[in-house]
Amino acid sequence: MTDPLHRIGVLGLGLMGAPIALRLMAENFSVTGWNRGAERADAARALGIQVNADLQVVTASSQVLLLTLSDANAIQATLAPLELSNKIILQMGTIGPSESRAIALQVREAGALYLEAPVLGSIPEAKTGRLIIMAGGDEVLFNRCLPILKALGEAPEWVGAIGQAAALKLAMNQLIASLTAGFSLSLGLVRKEGLDVERFMALLRKSALYATTFDKKLAKMLAHDYANPNFPLKHLIKDVELFRRAAEENGIDASLPEGMNRIFEKGCDKGLADQDYSALYEAINPE
Repeated sequence: MTDPLHRIGVLGLGLMGAPIALRLMAENFSVTGWNRGAERADAARALGIQVNADLQVVTASSQVLLLTLSDANAIQATLAPLELSNKIILQMGTIGPSESRAIALQVREAGALYLEAPVLGSIPEAKTGRLIIMAGGDEVLFNRCLPILKALGEAPEWVGAIGQAAALKLAMNQLIASLTAGFSLSLGLVRKEGLDVERFMALLRKSALYATTFDKKLAKMLAHDYANPNFPLKHLIKDVELFRRAAEENGIDASLPEGMNRIFEKGCDKGLADQDYSALYEAINPE
């Protein structure tokens, strides 16, 4: 393919970056990956991803830089030394709205275009092109990037200006935390009182209170086994903190996310930071 938008540099080859790169390759995009740490770079090579340790070379050979970096500081530090003129920066990680607007300004001053496109979904959805994609920024640029976005998600949505998609993503991830924490509280009481868990679940499934995530995480909580995470607890803690900051910036009472993270951090103290985020059950229900 000769369209320059088919030359993509994927910066960040972690839990989401590697499967996104593989999906784009399967959809016939020309992909080069880069990762700051050698371990994840080597793991990506082993999966068949073309990886170059020289970020300047990756940038020069790509029209689109797709970012799946850990946080806003990593994004800003990675982009700062690069020649970005006429590039498209497609930011797909989870960052705060004000952070996204600051990065957009940095990118524009470097002569490049910026589109935020955070996602809902994890490794299985990235591998199969079923991510839920929310885009913020110029609508013309969104339409230009649609071939890339549609390779990763069936129905990407443009939601508005830069910062709005970042805010929407945080709103969604706050629900992940609240729903899982609330379910952990209820399940903990049911178990402590010696009630039958399946009877509790059967009644819950019939009610308006039910969310499918409860059944998705139930087995992990019952087995106290949170290995092989698609979304680790430490990442949820980061996102809840981002939500707290965004809430405060908008005059919203942020006591709830602040309190959740105080409890979630106890899971990290138990050595569960890199385990599935449902390990927050252990922080809420200590033995």
